[in-house]
Amino acid sequence: MGETLDRHRRIFGERAPLFYDEPLELIRGEGVWLLDAHGRRYLDAYNNVPCVGHANPRVVAAVSEQMATLQVHSRYVHGVVVDYAERLAALHADPLSSLVFACSGTEADEIAMSMARLTTGNRGFITTEAAYHGNNSDVGRLNDIGGRASVGKPVDPEVRGVPLPDGSRRFVEGVAAAIRSLDEAGIGVAGVLMCSILANEGLPPLADGEMAEVAELVHAAGGLMIADEVQAGFARSGRWWGYEFSGFEPDIAVMGKPMGAGVPFSGVVAAPDVVDRFRSSTRYFNTFAATPVQAAAGMAVIDVIEDEGLLAQTTQVGRHLADGLRGLGITDRLGEVRNVGLFVGADWLDADGAPDGQGARAVVNAARHAGVLIGLDGPHGHVLKLRPPLVFSAADADQLLEIIAAVFASAT
Repeated sequence: MGETLDRHRRIFGERAPLFYDEPLELIRGEGVWLLDAHGRRYLDAYNNVPCVGHANPRVVAAVSEQMATLQVHSRYVHGVVVDYAERLAALHADPLSSLVFACSGTEADEIAMSMARLTTGNRGFITTEAAYHGNNSDVGRLNDIGGRASVGKPVDPEVRGVPLPDGSRRFVEGVAAAIRSLDEAGIGVAGVLMCSILANEGLPPLADGEMAEVAELVHAAGGLMIADEVQAGFARSGRWWGYEFSGFEPDIAVMGKPMGAGVPFSGVVAAPDVVDRFRSSTRYFNTFAATPVQAAAGMAVIDVIEDEGLLAQTTQVGRHLADGLRGLGITDRLGEVRNVGLFVGADWLDADGAPDGQGARAVVNAARHAGVLIGLDGPHGHVLKLRPPLVFSAADADQLLEIIAAVFASAT
């Protein structure tokens, strides 16, 4: 891989992001497995883009057939696109029944923010201190507010970050304080934008009713509640949407990554009047969004989730995996293990019980060398992140647990 990596760095730049201290050159995927350029297989416990499995044959067939038939931009009427949009909207809570399609989660979050500003007439946004919602100039203002503040970097004056849930009232109280701060600054609250399961924050446990109370607060202040479903949506939580798991109904929901199982596809769903106001005010158009090929991929994803019972499977396998990690008993460095469906976050701690981001990174790299791909999350980069394709089985989880137990043992 050395030559290819050198060429990669020359053409994309030395600092172009790559996973792992020794990056992987992948050449093929199938189901929950990935194959590198040397023929080694890796159990994929991280990638949610191919949500119904790498190279899922039903998705491949649907995309191939549609590409061989017709692919155009979105300024034509196409029945497959309309059929998919209606089917997708019907999976959401009322009154979320009108859609805008895009190609990435960043684009979709930006659209949602524009909708909130246009609907409310306000400009302020509230998110968590450890959030990540995208990487353009608008959405990027909401990322890692706590981290910026801790090193003296400026935080956008129209944005407020709130502490993560910890079992006390500080999460809801933080939102209330952020609303007051925006009102006092004369900015007002356009919206609260949060991942519905707080995925990048490391899955901190939400108390019953916490998110619903946040929604009530923002509504009382004249703002909208925006659920970022890019990681939480499409059966990840054991429900279609993370907001169902967390017990609230948003005004706008943002979808991305798993929506097209590898075909760039994202979307925003809201009430018709919210979408109509956005359409009439912006004349938004995206060449590669709302196309027949995207719709074919999206339709196949829904088919697989429904036909293969993945809503139930994600719940069962996620619980099995989380319980298995809790029961390993290998090391006292493994702290609390949390899961939301087939999304597991496990704290890695130092000898004094404090978050250990450096140690967690070492575990992730050791797991990569042992043949399992996992990631990191959380405000200190100390949360081991397991978010495999939805087709991950209990047998796959057992194999992961066997490998990760050896990794944990060697890490301590």
